[in-house]
Amino acid sequence: MQHNMVSYEKEIEEFKLEAPEFYNFAFDVVDKWAEDRTKLALVWSDTSGRTIRKYTFWDISQMSNKFANILISLGVKKGDNVFVMVPRIVEWYAVMLGLNKVGAVALPAPNILTSGDIEYRINKSNAVMVIASASNAQKVDEACNGKCKSLKHKMIIDGDLEEWLSFENQMDKVSAKLDKSKIEATKSTDPLLIYFTSGTTKYPKMVMHEQSYALAHLITAKYWHDLKPTDLHWTISDTGWGKAVWGKLYGQWQVGSAVFMHNAEGAFDAKTTLKLLTNMGVTSFCAPPTVYRILIQQDLTKYDFSDLRHCTSAGEPINPEVIKIWKNATGNLIYDGYGQTESILLIANYPCMPIKYGSMGKPVPGFDVRIVDDDGNEMPIGEPGHIAVKIKPIHPVGLTREYYKDEQATEEAFVGDFYYTGDRAYKDNDGYFWFYGRADDVIKSSGYRIGPFEVESALQEHHAIAESAVVASPDPIRGNIVKAFVVLIEGVEPSDELVRDIQEFVKHKTAPYKYPREIEFVKELPKTISGKIKRAILRRMELERNAGKKGSNGSFI
Repeated sequence: MQHNMVSYEKEIEEFKLEAPEFYNFAFDVVDKWAEDRTKLALVWSDTSGRTIRKYTFWDISQMSNKFANILISLGVKKGDNVFVMVPRIVEWYAVMLGLNKVGAVALPAPNILTSGDIEYRINKSNAVMVIASASNAQKVDEACNGKCKSLKHKMIIDGDLEEWLSFENQMDKVSAKLDKSKIEATKSTDPLLIYFTSGTTKYPKMVMHEQSYALAHLITAKYWHDLKPTDLHWTISDTGWGKAVWGKLYGQWQVGSAVFMHNAEGAFDAKTTLKLLTNMGVTSFCAPPTVYRILIQQDLTKYDFSDLRHCTSAGEPINPEVIKIWKNATGNLIYDGYGQTESILLIANYPCMPIKYGSMGKPVPGFDVRIVDDDGNEMPIGEPGHIAVKIKPIHPVGLTREYYKDEQATEEAFVGDFYYTGDRAYKDNDGYFWFYGRADDVIKSSGYRIGPFEVESALQEHHAIAESAVVASPDPIRGNIVKAFVVLIEGVEPSDELVRDIQEFVKHKTAPYKYPREIEFVKELPKTISGKIKRAILRRMELERNAGKKGSNGSFI
C-alpha cells in the first residue's frame, strides 16, 4: 500500500504549511466536506459496544450550526471562554464546532476532574459559560456555589437541573441555518481553545492555541496516523485531554477520514475495546502505552485484526517489548509519536522508515526540533539534552505562543531561539531521537545519570511485570539509588525471591549500574488524568519516607 510519506528527507525539505489570514476549522473543513451529504464523518458506539450510530459531515455541520445559533442567542461571542465537560458522545462535536463557528474559546475538561479542579479552571480562565453532561453537572454546582463570578450560563446535556439550560430543548428550538453575518470571522491567529496542562507538581498551566492549531494537525494525521479519506481512525482518549483533538477531530477530518468514538466509562475494558477494534472496520488505531500494556495481556489470538493496518502510540514512550508482542499478535508495528499539550506532533516514527524499537523517531515536517543544552547549543550525538523547538525566525504553525495569563511560565519555556519542552532526549548517528525522561525525572546515582525509561523498558520484558515506574530514592552513600514501583500481572504474588529475580533480569538487559536496588510492589501507579505516570508523586513519597534509614531491598504493599 502506498503511504503518505514516501521519502522522509524529501518531505522535510519540501513541506510548507502557511496559515491563511482567516481560518475557521468548522467552516473551512467540516462544512466543506458536508457539501457531499453522504460522506461519513463519525462512527459512535455506546459504552457496552452494542449500539452503533453513524453520522455524516452534513449531520455534524447541521448540529454545529444549531449550537452556534444557541450561542448567538445567549450573547456568547468571539473571544469568550467556555468550559466544556462533555464525555465521549456526539454532542461533544456539536459543542466544540459550534463554539468554533462563533469564535468562542473552548476549554475542554476531562470527566475525571473534581469540583476543586473545576472551580480552579473556571475562575482562572474567567469562563462565561459551562456546558456539562448530567453526570458532571452536580460537580459543577458544587464547584461554583457562589464562587464562580464570571459564569453567566450553565447548560446541561441529557438532564434537567434548576438554573441549567437544557441542551436538547435549546437544540429543538433553533434553526440549522446559520447567518454568518451575525458572527465575526476568525483570523488564524485568534484563540481557538485553551487546555490545562496536567500538573503533577504545580497547578495546571493554561495553554492557549490559535485557530491555525487545527490546521497544523494535518501533519499529525497525514504523516503519523498515515490517514487517507477511506480510513476509519480510532484514538482512545477522554474528550477533555489534548489527545482528543489530536485524534478525534482536526487532522483526521482535514484528511477526510472518518473517526470512531467509543463512549467508554469507568475502568478501561480491554475485552470491549478489542471487540470494537476488530469488528467495526477500524483501520488506524492510536492509544497510550498504558492501553497497549493492558491489551497484550489478553488472548489476542481470539480476534481478527485483518482490517487494522496502522497503529500509533503517544503520551509516554512505548516499551520495545510491547511493540514486539503487539506486532506478533496483530501484524502491526506501533509507531511511537511525541508531542505535548503545547504543540501538535513534534517527533514520530513513520511507515517510510525503519523503526528502531524504543526510539521516538525523527522530527515531523514543518518543525525544527533539536537536542540542546541550557544555552541553546546543540548537544553531541549520544548525549542527553533538552528537546527544544526552533521558534525563530519563524514560529511554527501548531506550537503555542504562550501560557495564557502566565508570563513567568512563558518566559521559562520560550528562551532565545527555542521553546524548551521540559523533556530530555539524545540523538543517535542516524538522526533518531531517544527519550531520556522529563527534565526532573532523570536519576543521578553514584555520578551516573540514569533515564527512567530505559530501566522501565527492561522491567517491562520481565514475564511477571504488567507496569512499572522508576524514580530516584535518597541513599546516604550513592546520593540516590534507582527504585522501581512494580505492578505485577494477575496471578503473580510478591516475594523476596521475585525481587532478586527481577534485579538479576534487569542487570542482564541494561548496564548493571542501572538496575533497581529497591523494588516495591504496588497495586497501581499514580497517573495524571491523561494516563501518564506521576513520577513526581513517587519521588516525593520517597523523600518523605527516607529520613535517613533504608529497609530491605524489597517491600510489598
